[in-house]
Amino acid sequence: MLTSTKKKEEFRDYEAEARSSVKEFYRLNHKNQTLDFVRQKRREFLSLKKSEMGIWEMAQYLNQLVDDSDPDTDISQLGHLLQTSEEIRRAGHPDWFILVGLIHDLGKVLCLYGEPQWAVVGDTFPVGCAFSDKIVYSEFFEANPDSQDEKLSSRLGVYEEHCGLENVLMSWGHDEYIYHVTKDYLPIEAQYILRYHSFYPWHTEGEYNYLTNEQDREMLKWVHKFNSYDLYTKSHEAPDEKSLRPFYENLIGKYFPLKIRW
Repeated sequence: MLTSTKKKEEFRDYEAEARSSVKEFYRLNHKNQTLDFVRQKRREFLSLKKSEMGIWEMAQYLNQLVDDSDPDTDISQLGHLLQTSEEIRRAGHPDWFILVGLIHDLGKVLCLYGEPQWAVVGDTFPVGCAFSDKIVYSEFFEANPDSQDEKLSSRLGVYEEHCGLENVLMSWGHDEYIYHVTKDYLPIEAQYILRYHSFYPWHTEGEYNYLTNEQDREMLKWVHKFNSYDLYTKSHEAPDEKSLRPFYENLIGKYFPLKIRW
C-alpha cells in the first residue's frame, strides 16, 4: 500500500507552511485571477493547438514539474498520478475512474508551455462574482481588481441563481484545461471530477451552492469520492512505473486514440 502515514487532518495544512513557496503562490494566484484574465487564457489555450501527444507520453513529460501549491508532497507528477490511480484500482472502482486517477493532473503541462504556476495549479474558484472567505488565503483577494468592482464582487456577479457550473467561469488552471482536452472521450462523471477536483470551496466547504443546478448536485458525489483518493494517497514513496505501465497503456487505449490534441 502506498497510502500516506500522515493523519487525515494533517493534509492541506497551509498554516504549517511545509514549503514557503505555497503562501507566495496563493498571493500571486489571488491577485491575478480576474474575470478578464480567465477569458484571455481560455482564448489562448482551449483551441488545443499546443501539441499532439499520447496520455502516457504526457504523464512522463510532466515528470519534470514540482507543484509549488501543494504542501503535502514533493513526489514526481507521474508518481502522484500512479499513487492515486492504484488506490482507486485496489478499491474495485470502474476502469474509467482508475483512468481519471492517472490523468487528473495532466493539465499541469500548462507550466511547461510557459505559464506561471499560479495560473495552473492550486485550488480553483469562480471568477466574476464574490470570492468566498472559505478559499485558502482568502485575504489575498484584497489585491484582486475584481474585488473593487461593484458588480464582480457581488454575490451573483455576472451569473444567475442556480445557472449551473457549466455556465460559471472558474479561475484558470489545469482542471479546466484537462477537462477540455479529454471531455470527448470520457463519461460525464469523469468530466466533473477532472473539471472540479480542485474546487475545494465547493466540494469541501459547501460554498457557491447558489450557482449549482441539479446535475451539479448529482455529480458532486463523484467529486467527493475521487477527492479521498487524490488527497489522502499522497506520500513520498514512488510507485513502480515500469511494472505498472503495461496495465495503464492498455487502459488508456480503451478510451483514447494514440495521440490527442493539447
